[in-house]
Amino acid sequence: MARRPQHESTQLRSRLDQRHRRLTTTRAVREAIVSLAGLINQPVRHQGGEEIGRLIDVVARFAGDQAYPPITGLVVRVGRRKVFLDASLVASLTNTEIVLRSARIDLRDFERRDGELLLARDVLDHQLVDVDGVQVIRAADLYLAPAQGRIRLVGVDVSAQTLLRRLGPARVRSRPTPERVIDWGAIQPFGTPGVSVRLRTSHEGLHRLRPGELADLLEDLDRGEQLELLEALEPHQAADALEEMDPEELESLLRGVEPHRAASLLESMETDEAVEALRDLDDDERDEVLEHMSTSRASELVGLLAYEEDSAGGIMTTALAIARLDETVDAIRARLRDLVEHRGEIDGVVVVDAEGSLVDDLPLFDIAVADPTNTIVDLVRDERPLTVRPEESIREVAAQLTEARRSSVLVVADGHPIGRILADDVVDALLPERGRLHFPRFLQ
Repeated sequence: MARRPQHESTQLRSRLDQRHRRLTTTRAVREAIVSLAGLINQPVRHQGGEEIGRLIDVVARFAGDQAYPPITGLVVRVGRRKVFLDASLVASLTNTEIVLRSARIDLRDFERRDGELLLARDVLDHQLVDVDGVQVIRAADLYLAPAQGRIRLVGVDVSAQTLLRRLGPARVRSRPTPERVIDWGAIQPFGTPGVSVRLRTSHEGLHRLRPGELADLLEDLDRGEQLELLEALEPHQAADALEEMDPEELESLLRGVEPHRAASLLESMETDEAVEALRDLDDDERDEVLEHMSTSRASELVGLLAYEEDSAGGIMTTALAIARLDETVDAIRARLRDLVEHRGEIDGVVVVDAEGSLVDDLPLFDIAVADPTNTIVDLVRDERPLTVRPEESIREVAAQLTEARRSSVLVVADGHPIGRILADDVVDALLPERGRLHFPRFLQ
């Protein structure tokens, strides 16, 4: 059996360790779980047993990198007022009542503070992302429990049975079913109406997901949550996820946001992917989006849009790592570091002469293993680079790639390299119904 690469094994162990540390795996926490839905409208009593009001909502603080947000207070209806009771006043919290430590309490009017959310209003029935299960879910119920010295949000239930329980009699609503709990540590919330804070600032779980998994999540989220997810990601992660989306879903996303936002999303994508997405927009929509881009980026994309969609020029990327014959290997490595944002588009270094005419297309591996003091002319090979003209059809490009068994081909006009076509872009163009494929770039 093939051995799993060390870095993958380390990531897998880390992910498993995180799951094992989930609070809902702790017996004491599971036995103390309280249903938020069942708790709403339950009596709040002082230590003498007298009811002072009914629970309206529970306030939690979503700040820092805490996986389990602490409960900071309760919103209680006392007569006609909505008052805030600090969580430190709570002596016990069960599925049928809340008991306070003292009969002497400060009945302050509730005012939301920075970093706080109302669990019933802002989280219950909202979309969440389960990063362990890689799925978009909706909170049918939330679960609270004493943990790490505080009452905390520890789990979420997404089952249809739980929704039915909430719609049923009060005696049924107050009975949580812990076996249906998804640990909150595996959850990334999205959608906070009227609130400017993020529910989790680290987004650690999201950063573990592959681009295809993030694309699947984007396609399942509502528009607002899509944008919040994209904002939560590093720019290169967001771009990779957008490029993996179904073309129709990406088109819908771009049409559903303001032109300046669509322009920003497209500018983060690989050039060829951005051109493909722009082709799906109407002329007026496309022009409006281009107006919100930088002049250089817009000009580049307009130039590529001039090529026929099914031609080599129509699917090429213009991100090229170019080297002159007299440059050193070390200098080219530095240039590649500057092009790191285009790492998904570059699988070779284009060598040109003093007039800019193509001389060779060196694999990245050759650059990686060469002596850094060597000049590029020392690495030039006798074999002719694989090239196509910009007007050639995609099928002609595919035939050349297949015959040469290469991962990419250069597009050349009048002897000058103007772009590169990667094998996965050819596959995407020929088999769009299969979804997007992306191959490793480093080895040819």
